[in-house]
Amino acid sequence: MDSKRLRANILLLITAAIWGFAFVAQRIGAQYVGAFTFNGIRFAIGSLSLVPLIIYFDRRNKNKDSNEDNIEVSAKKTIISGSLVGVMLYLAATFQQVGIKYTTAGKAGFITGLYMVIVPLIGIFLKQKVEKNAWAGVVIAVVGLYLLSINENFTISFGDLLELIGAFFWSLHILTIDHFSKKVDPLKLSCIQFAACSFLSFVSALIFEQITVSGILGALIPILYGGLLSVGIAYTLQVVAQKDAKPSHAAIILSMESAFGAIGGAIMLGESMSTRGYIGCILILGGILVSQIKFSKKEYIKE
Repeated sequence: MDSKRLRANILLLITAAIWGFAFVAQRIGAQYVGAFTFNGIRFAIGSLSLVPLIIYFDRRNKNKDSNEDNIEVSAKKTIISGSLVGVMLYLAATFQQVGIKYTTAGKAGFITGLYMVIVPLIGIFLKQKVEKNAWAGVVIAVVGLYLLSINENFTISFGDLLELIGAFFWSLHILTIDHFSKKVDPLKLSCIQFAACSFLSFVSALIFEQITVSGILGALIPILYGGLLSVGIAYTLQVVAQKDAKPSHAAIILSMESAFGAIGGAIMLGESMSTRGYIGCILILGGILVSQIKFSKKEYIKE
């Protein structure tokens, strides 16, 4: 392994750790503010944190020779694309943040990670070929989900159900990003989708929640973590790292966010699971890894 690839893998592992521990931040934040308020502020910060990067890359591209390789798209097209992706992000983030109030950070991390298994299944409806390894991963992950979330009465907890619905919308979010990132600048797309998600979250917060200064101050550190680290820094690290990393390696390393979520929940929140639950987590992670053994040339971006 050359030094560039090793550096890229390390950056991706750091990214996975930041995203994993974000489940802990979200869990703590849910104790002080509503889901819409938390996401509204978090994604506003995340959107603003990308502005310096956009300015930097725009200036760097202008300094290149006059033969522009990339075709500039209109601001209208970028805004429309980012807004559509932002709607999917809003739905995914809302179910995740509401659900995490009723489940543990560890379980939320593993259930959310199922988006990597769900994406190939949605691909069936888009007339995409689903590899055998993806089906094997689905079977393993479903067994893991059963052990992790389904109790002896064959029911799933409210929080876990919301996280599962959220995983479905994360899958749709990934697919919409994959579609629009080929047509507009990915960094600008992300900035606008975060802004759109923030706007929708704030509107929802004004309707359904009571926003208080004391609540925001209580959740300030988790909000800053979610906005600056989870969105701004982690996204930047992912973009930088994936220039030198193999897509297959990147997907597998990033899937470790589930494990980091469980570790963070255990260390910082004192969360624990039964032996059955831990086996379920291992199977879900195993299903995710198996489903990613063979890869298409597509590279997915998580917010």
